[in-house]
Amino acid sequence: MRSPRPIPRHSHAHGDGEIGRVHSWDMSTGVDGPGTRFVLFLNGCPLRCLYCSNPDTWHLRDGRRMGTEEVMDKITACRDFLLAAGGGVTVTGGEPLLQARFVETVLGRCRELGLHTALDTSGFLGARAGDRLLSVTDLVLLDIKSFDPGAYRALTGRELAPTLAFARRLAAADIPVWLRFVLVPNVTEDAAMIDELAAFAAGLGNVERVDVLPFHKLGAAKYDELGIVFPLRDTPSPTAELVDRVRAQFRAHGLRAH
Repeated sequence: MRSPRPIPRHSHAHGDGEIGRVHSWDMSTGVDGPGTRFVLFLNGCPLRCLYCSNPDTWHLRDGRRMGTEEVMDKITACRDFLLAAGGGVTVTGGEPLLQARFVETVLGRCRELGLHTALDTSGFLGARAGDRLLSVTDLVLLDIKSFDPGAYRALTGRELAPTLAFARRLAAADIPVWLRFVLVPNVTEDAAMIDELAAFAAGLGNVERVDVLPFHKLGAAKYDELGIVFPLRDTPSPTAELVDRVRAQFRAHGLRAH
């Protein structure tokens, strides 16, 4: 794990009054960045991924209003444990870049506490991530849903190009990336597409690892509670053989795949 970069001199003053719409927070180990993480889930997302397991985070209006100080009180209470566990703070969603100013403030404050910071994003709103936000981000967990523009649009309802532009920007800034790829049978398993994605990722030079995430239906009950249709309810999880094949494809391009 790289050491956090120095805190920029133009760090914001405390108590700047930023307000965010927060869904929840939790602790996790190994999947949301290095070590044990305080994971902050924000509300609001412009994508409607067919396999989304958190439809309860789609709308900003559904989030709990929380100020920077309230969030930081919770993080500060965990600081010593997080440092001892080699972890830090990850902001996810929903899509955290929908609330870029709030994320920038929270991650900046985390860096002042000496905590490793990570941003989990689809990259679609990458243009909203200003240089200040990226300067206080030690790691980006970048979800690239597909490398085929048509398939990406069918899967998410949005365009692929902004995500690829953001990926190139992160590479130019030498910000470490963990690539996340959700493997859905008959939806994102195309071997040629995965090879193209792997080649793109390998060419960036800043992708430290690839997490191939098998599709699951653990969020199906949330769709029922919200009274909306889960589009992939009848889609099976990928077989172990398929997962191994896809991980091997990424490894063939020199990437660490898990």
